[in-house]
Amino acid sequence: MRDLSKYAGIFPAFYACYDETGAISPERVRALTEYLLGKGVTGLYVGGSSGECIYHSVEERKTVLENVMAVAKGRAVIIAHVACNNTADSAALAAHAEKQGVDAIAAIPPIYFHLPDKAVAKYWNDISAAAPDTDFVIYNIPQLAGVALNGSLLRTMLQNPRVIGVKNSSMPVQDIQMWRDEGAIVFNGPDEQLASGLAAGAIGGIGGTYGAMPELFLKIYALVQKGGVAAARELQDECCHVIYEMCSAQGNMYAVIKGILRENGGPDIGSVRAPLYPLQAGDETIVRHCAARIRELIGKYAG
Repeated sequence: MRDLSKYAGIFPAFYACYDETGAISPERVRALTEYLLGKGVTGLYVGGSSGECIYHSVEERKTVLENVMAVAKGRAVIIAHVACNNTADSAALAAHAEKQGVDAIAAIPPIYFHLPDKAVAKYWNDISAAAPDTDFVIYNIPQLAGVALNGSLLRTMLQNPRVIGVKNSSMPVQDIQMWRDEGAIVFNGPDEQLASGLAAGAIGGIGGTYGAMPELFLKIYALVQKGGVAAARELQDECCHVIYEMCSAQGNMYAVIKGILRENGGPDIGSVRAPLYPLQAGDETIVRHCAARIRELIGKYAG
């Protein structure tokens, strides 16, 4: 069995980076990559939900990954989410990701039409076949995809030697134990339960809010690894309260996060792409308060 220890740790889900016109900005992609790597994260998860992938063209997604890899290749573990809602585009992105030298590709199931398990498996295996030398991670997010992973489907997929595990964004922590029982490594998805997911045996975490406060999620991970469950739970609670406030804004959470990055000295990576809602009147107060609270928590727990 190959060594998968490189996947242990914290993977911020990479954000979409736009210029003032709303186009993908290669320069801002590179700046965000450098910023996150400078925080000491294990790697990056590129082209997923946090990257607004469903609102990007295939060429835009290639541009993002190329510019991430220009900075990160050889410095961090990169997982590229390549799923589109058709097999051909997904396979094209998988082949491109392998050519760029990513460590793994990932894919949600096809959305909208409710396909049988055998069709979902064929979709994933066809994507994997386009990147035959690259690890494959199943992305389980039933609350958004409308399709839930199950044990039988996972067992079928694990017959593919490139399939190594699951990015599990379902809410039941029990799912992590179930996928581990089948022989998969599991990444915790919901940021609000990183400590619980790690305690349940997740190898690490991939999270959409990690980029706003990587120091805090790195600390949670370190505490759990050292057996400091009570301290990890305390910090997890604090992070949850910040996330709840982020989600209280009228604008999309990722617009809030991008504002927090700017407020806390990170790179300006623009706003969000329609139909996602940008910051609205009054949201800047939430941005400033969350940014200040993150600084306080870093000073208290990770300084």
